[in-house]
Amino acid sequence: MSKYDRVVVTGMGGLTSIGNNINDYWQSLINGVSGADYIKSFDASKFKTRFACAIKNFDPLNYIDRKDLKKMDPYVQFAIAASDEAITNAGFSSGNYDPDRFGVIFSSGIGGFLSFQEECVSYGISGRNPRFSPFFIPKIISDIGAGYISMRHNLRGPNFAAVSACASSNNAIIEALYHLRLNKADMILCGGAEMSICEAGLGGFSSMKALSERNDDPKTASRPYDKNRDGFVIGDGAGVLILERLDHALQRNAHIYAEVAGGGASGDAYHITAPHPEGTGAKKAMLAALDDASMHASDIDYINTHGTSTPLGDMAEIKAIKDVFADHIKNINISSTKSMTGHCLGAAGAVEAIACIKSINEGIVPPTINHFTDDEEFDADLNFTFNKAQHRKVRSALSNSFGFGGHNASLIFKEYIA
Repeated sequence: MSKYDRVVVTGMGGLTSIGNNINDYWQSLINGVSGADYIKSFDASKFKTRFACAIKNFDPLNYIDRKDLKKMDPYVQFAIAASDEAITNAGFSSGNYDPDRFGVIFSSGIGGFLSFQEECVSYGISGRNPRFSPFFIPKIISDIGAGYISMRHNLRGPNFAAVSACASSNNAIIEALYHLRLNKADMILCGGAEMSICEAGLGGFSSMKALSERNDDPKTASRPYDKNRDGFVIGDGAGVLILERLDHALQRNAHIYAEVAGGGASGDAYHITAPHPEGTGAKKAMLAALDDASMHASDIDYINTHGTSTPLGDMAEIKAIKDVFADHIKNINISSTKSMTGHCLGAAGAVEAIACIKSINEGIVPPTINHFTDDEEFDADLNFTFNKAQHRKVRSALSNSFGFGGHNASLIFKEYIA
């Protein structure tokens, strides 16, 4: 593969419950900090679950004018904050890129959930004539984050959203990779954002029995691979990567964080919410990513799993990983950073991609926290990186994201070598 086909990461931006920028997020990850806490944005006392991983100390006025704020759902506000950081992080300056060759592929699994709830509730309570806000539709659609980012930074390349529930931002990154390989752009800002901590989000996921109900101890509620795991914790957040053709990155002397080696996607064709119990779709996505990257299973050092802390999901994914990696699995660190950030839904893939890239850069694998009881269904010799980060050389890392509807997407990042 020539430098004209290779794609690298030259910028990152993030906003999570454990850090409002990349550095704070990473420091919290390697120190095992939980972002879970009791919900304060509304009265959750009547819900079975009363906690979540919400963004903290975020002031959108630091990024957006007050007059524009009313036009944007919080998920778009998160997207703008993370995108601004990524643009700055990538070192762009006037004249060192062509805006017609700079695209945006940015996702949200649900879109403007809070705005949808507020407008509909307002109409239902008031009994007024059906006069909705003129900003209602633009605030709720899942593609509008990509639109706002492109307008803010005058990015006129390919522009759309990839929506596949909790696999959305992984699919966005894969689409960006493909567009760049096909020379449809020089750079693409990609990733995802989500804001689902509202009554409709909490109530909807709770009614599906998807959420942890560990109200006595929220910070330990997200327990991937623990025997007593009882569901996921909703998390809000945003993650952004700047992907760039290697030849273009070298031309502008950009700092390169990692190379995007490959991506793979599949469908379970099984159930609207439950994963295939044998992890067949997840297996296909990982194998497709390895094939796309022209890599072997033995090349992978770290897997950031989907690992949501649900009984069925965690088990199905590990079955798939064992099938793909066979004996090499003993040499791999596995961890679920959702134990700290909660499940950021459509933003999860991008947020976790950043964790993979930082693990390559820093030689540290973030832990799976909140492990108390071994689950005998998992092999004892698997290294889940429980409770404490581990230092090791990470040449390449694989990141999994799976979504309702049976959507599976896997990404591989590797150390950049000229």
